[in-house]
Amino acid sequence: MRKEHAPEFERLLAEFASQSLHVPGSRGVHLLFPPPGSESDEYGILRSFASAADRDAFYASPFYKQWTATIDHMVDGPLIVRKLTGLEAWFRQADGGMPPRWKMAVLSWVGVWPISMAVPTVMNPWLGTGLPVVIRAGLIAAGIVVVLTWVGMPILVKLFHPWLHGPRLVKSNLTNSP
Repeated sequence: MRKEHAPEFERLLAEFASQSLHVPGSRGVHLLFPPPGSESDEYGILRSFASAADRDAFYASPFYKQWTATIDHMVDGPLIVRKLTGLEAWFRQADGGMPPRWKMAVLSWVGVWPISMAVPTVMNPWLGTGLPVVIRAGLIAAGIVVVLTWVGMPILVKLFHPWLHGPRLVKSNLTNSP
C-alpha cells in the first residue's frame, strides 16, 4: 500500500470488512495493520468461511472484484491471497513457499511438547488450588497458546528455517488475485 493513500485505504478497508460479513458463508474477518512507527506498509485481512466453496465464491464474486478495482491505484503489486489452515500460518513465506507438512508437524511437536510441560509447572503455583479444575485447565491452555504463538513458534521457525525451507521446498495452495 502506498503511504500517501493510507487514510483512504484504511477507511475503505474497514468498510469492505464490515460489508463482507454479510456475504453468505462468511464466518469472520480480522484486519491487520502495520505496527505504529514501523516502516511496513503491509496490511492483512484474515478471513474465515464456512467452507472452501464459500471461500472460492467470495474471491470470485463481483463484490470482491469491485473492491480490488477500487483500491488498485493505492497498492503496489498484486493482492496476494494465501489459503492457510491451522498451524500453517506460522510457516508462511513472503514468496509463497511452504515447507512439507511433515516438517511443520515435527517442528510444531518440538514446540508444543516442552511448552506444554513448562507452562503448567510455572502457572500451577501461581494459580493455587482454590480454582475449579476447568478454570485452571483453561488458564493453563491459554498460557500454552500465548507462549507458543508469541514466543515458541516464532523462535523455532527462525532457528529451523534452513531445515524447513531447504532444497525440497514445497509450494502451498497460494494464489495471486488480480
